[in-house]
Amino acid sequence: MNNYKSIVISDIHIGSKWSHVEEATEFLRKCRCEVLFLNGDIFDGWHLVRNRKQWRQSYNDFLTLMLDIQARGTKIVYLRGNHDDFLDNVTPFIYDNFSIVKNYIYESFGKRYYIFHGDLFDNVTSKVRWMSKVGDKIYSLLLQINRYYNDYRRRHGKEYFSISKAVKDSVKNFVSSFSKFDEKIEMIARNNDSHGVIAGHIHQAEIRDINGILYLNSGDWVESLTALTEDYEGNWSIYRHKDTVAVD
Repeated sequence: MNNYKSIVISDIHIGSKWSHVEEATEFLRKCRCEVLFLNGDIFDGWHLVRNRKQWRQSYNDFLTLMLDIQARGTKIVYLRGNHDDFLDNVTPFIYDNFSIVKNYIYESFGKRYYIFHGDLFDNVTSKVRWMSKVGDKIYSLLLQINRYYNDYRRRHGKEYFSISKAVKDSVKNFVSSFSKFDEKIEMIARNNDSHGVIAGHIHQAEIRDINGILYLNSGDWVESLTALTEDYEGNWSIYRHKDTVAVD
């Protein structure tokens, strides 16, 4: 059993056929922590609506684990993302050691962290919703192509290569540059008197310094299978479930 002060996990996209919810459940089942941050897009409302007849046992297993974790006394903070924006109807919600919020200030070892999903800084997601949904369909198509492409690579003895991740990373890097992502991270931290900012959304796990502000991203459980962990000395690390994940 791995013990942490806090864990941040995001973008599991439960409801999407590409979600690795089983691996996310496996990871969390082997952990103990004081605070668990579910940092948005845990459930994928866009896909759940289309696939409502395909509710899987693995989704129930994840929900059951959340109840077990809460029963152990772990504080669970669910931050609303863009794919689970149906939570707007109940946000903010606070009951005992479980809450649903849009953002959260986390204080640990004398430092303050502003936690939010991150879609606020994505101009396409926040301002052009229909384009965001088109992008989601294109990403799903790329994941499908990725499956066939890597079947071919395996048959010819070649290493796994994710076309979908390469394209998504390029697009996200462009959008981040265009929307002055680093400047906004620094701004939101300073406006909230915070030492760091923790986000998800862009499916790229990362820990880096932005002009004295610590920026952390928890990645995703569609392809990279990553999360953020904080130890009992206040040190943050990126947990990687597997070095390379073949989407199947």
